[in-house]
Amino acid sequence: MSIRGKVARDVTDTDDSAERKLLDDMLAMLPRLRRFAYGLTGSASEGDDLVQITFEKAMRARSQWQPGSRLDSWLFRIAQNAFRNELRSRGRHAAYLQAVEPHQVSAVDGRTIVDDRARFASLRAALGRLPDEQRVALLLVAIGNHSYAETAGILELPIGTVMSRISRARRALRGMLDERPEPNSPQDAEARP
Repeated sequence: MSIRGKVARDVTDTDDSAERKLLDDMLAMLPRLRRFAYGLTGSASEGDDLVQITFEKAMRARSQWQPGSRLDSWLFRIAQNAFRNELRSRGRHAAYLQAVEPHQVSAVDGRTIVDDRARFASLRAALGRLPDEQRVALLLVAIGNHSYAETAGILELPIGTVMSRISRARRALRGMLDERPEPNSPQDAEARP
């Protein structure tokens, strides 16, 4: 059953109007949460799995959510913790951002597609090398479209810490991406047989 279907079923099964509102609000958060989960996992299917786990955990713990507090912060924190737990259970640091989905690369010709895929692969690899705390902060701002203040709330950190982590992440990404020659550049051509 889809996440939307499961939440919709739970919404119709409840008689409590406050609980119904919470579940409706959770459902409204689905697109943002999916973008964040995709950013963490790098895969649409793994991102959807993470969102489903997040919603299941949130629905089981919904009595712990405090009305008036930020639902998005609560859900993003659950997703982040579920992702970390999954990595630990797999016994590996990360295989982040494994594949670019074909529909994400739009191009005019084959060479542009190859160049775009090479750039995406470089970005995926660079994101995967960032420390978790930098990557998560950057993804919340860049993919989740959260402000620095919202990100600080979600991560339960001072805003200065969030700003520092994002600054370090961007600097590190620039450094890692500058090390790689542009696709089809003279350096790239010299490296080919």
